[in-house]
Amino acid sequence: MHDIRAIRENPDAFDAALSRRGDAPMASSLLEVDEARRAKILAAETAQAEQNKAAKAIGAAKAKGDEAEFERLRAEVAAQKEAVAAMQAEAKALDEKLTDMLARIANLPAEDVPAGADEDDNVEVTRWGTPRTLDFAPKEHFDIPGVAACMDFEMAAKLSGSRFVVLKGAVARIHRALAQFMIDTHVTDNDLTEMATPVLVRDEAMYGTDKLPKFGEDSYQTTNGWWLIPTSEVTLTYSVAGDILDEAQLPIRMTAHTLCFRSEAGSAGKDTSGMLRQHQFEKVEMVSVTHPDGSDEEQKRMLRCAEDLLERLGIPYRTVVLCTGDMGFGARRTYDIEAWLPGQDTYREISSVSTTGDFQARRMNARFRPAGGGKPEFVHTLNGSGLAVGRALIAVLENGQQAEGSVVMPEVLWPYLGGKRVLTAGGVLA
Repeated sequence: MHDIRAIRENPDAFDAALSRRGDAPMASSLLEVDEARRAKILAAETAQAEQNKAAKAIGAAKAKGDEAEFERLRAEVAAQKEAVAAMQAEAKALDEKLTDMLARIANLPAEDVPAGADEDDNVEVTRWGTPRTLDFAPKEHFDIPGVAACMDFEMAAKLSGSRFVVLKGAVARIHRALAQFMIDTHVTDNDLTEMATPVLVRDEAMYGTDKLPKFGEDSYQTTNGWWLIPTSEVTLTYSVAGDILDEAQLPIRMTAHTLCFRSEAGSAGKDTSGMLRQHQFEKVEMVSVTHPDGSDEEQKRMLRCAEDLLERLGIPYRTVVLCTGDMGFGARRTYDIEAWLPGQDTYREISSVSTTGDFQARRMNARFRPAGGGKPEFVHTLNGSGLAVGRALIAVLENGQQAEGSVVMPEVLWPYLGGKRVLTAGGVLA
């Protein structure tokens, strides 16, 4: 959510920042509604004062026994009361209109975000690891013999339709092991607090984390009004909604492993192979709530937490900073980490780490009380994948594949697999 006062003070800067995203200027239309809203509020307050003044005069007229003046003033107050109510209703409607307009405008990009139209203009900032040189043609995850027996898309289609998968036996265990490894690392080494949150939330939580009103079609809603979370960013971030935190509590760092649900509206034909893009998936999320002065450094910290997981797994990756035209709606700056997938001979996104500044905090009224005193200020919120479990599974399977159809497991997963080190070509851990 944007601060209308900041837009009033510098409308040209607001429009210039929107233009960097490729969005049309909005300041003039916002300020037009804002001016009408404030004028109506002033008119209502003025009429309210006149009404109060006349109401006091009624008592004086009654005390004097001036019945004619008493009746005139009473009729005047009644008329003013109706006029005030009408003006207040109009002011409320204009306020709701302005709030809705502001809620549909994307966050402004940070000044250091590179300009660009789409993913082709993203800028690589880091590359780690060297993809293996293979003496055989690598397969995509679902075609690896050791995996094929444990990854059932036909059963999933029978149960739920397209873009679902049933994992069985060894692959189901590897998937679970990856999630446990991620959570353990975040809690033990990265000092994040593990949370277990619901996957059903109210409208307010989706709105406060900028998923509503603009992107309702991207998520699923139950018949009684709950929303299935697209990621636990929603629950973790909204956990501080309406709070006034002490500055000493910041930063708050959280992580959760949850099911996630996305309708993937508008993504027909995109990344449909295997389990790369699904309606239901699992993710380990990281969320930080920080002091405004510390949010940029916190984003770097969160990015390293995610990159470190891939390094421990031995997965080559590259990190890119998204350009203005490719960033998500709520982000000021986003880094994507892309894991190397030899089966596709390319890098694919496995994590996004974003800072939203105070964009979400304004929507959900999350503030902190400065240690030195003064008015409460809005916190900054950040979120990042640490990591998408299904995509990490794909990366592990494809990077560890062998010519005969087995898959060598990363050493960090051996303890989680009961000491087993290889997924055999027959689909068994050994």
